Amino acid sequence: MNDQEIPATQALRLVTTLFPHALGAMLGGSAAQGRATPRSDLDVAVLLPDSDASRREVIRHEGRLAELFLNTLADVPEFFEWDRARRRGTVLFIYDQGLPLMDPHGHLSRTCERARAVLAAGPPPLTPAERERSRYGLTCFMDDLVDTPPTRRYEQLALADSTLREATHLLTAYHNAWTGIGKWLPRRLLSADPVRGKTLLDGHQAVAERADPAPLADAAEQVLDLLGGPLREGYAHPWRT
Repeated sequence: MNDQEIPATQALRLVTTLFPHALGAMLGGSAAQGRATPRSDLDVAVLLPDSDASRREVIRHEGRLAELFLNTLADVPEFFEWDRARRRGTVLFIYDQGLPLMDPHGHLSRTCERARAVLAAGPPPLTPAERERSRYGLTCFMDDLVDTPPTRRYEQLALADSTLREATHLLTAYHNAWTGIGKWLPRRLLSADPVRGKTLLDGHQAVAERADPAPLADAAEQVLDLLGGPLREGYAHPWRT
């Protein structure tokens, strides 16, 4: 068996054992792409009849951790809109890029088509208030990063992380692209903007390796310049909206 077949076989046994009434199932993540390690978990999306309940579960099956995204057919449209609103599309990408495990009645293929249509439309744009709040937040993180001496390494590293996350949020939104967290942050960032994304990631690495904040601050300012520049005085946010 190859690197893809072993996790797929385990995932299929999981579905047929725990969800014999399943209407379809898809394996996602690194396991579906043949990049799983022995410690990789299984990301499995399962379609259920409407008599069941939509939920997310984390279990261990046959010694391997598995994260399950369980949705009834009736809940799929609403859930996809919720996933889109987060601008990450976690489950949407499982249905778009995953490995089909079972589809006895065609429900899985139709769900995959729906997911691809949502992904093609892109994430929702930031509202003007969201954009300005993010501009102000990134400006604050960038300024604090530059002002923090290398002797305060814990603070410097925390600010570097915040600067990278906020810059990624703004840059992916600028390109109407999907964002991510964890290991998916650099992947989505580089996909949205290979040049500026690499500059941000290289800048973050410079803080981690050399305690040098200048490259990351410069990269963050390049992102801000796409959206009107840094935002300091003049920013206002009402308490009630």
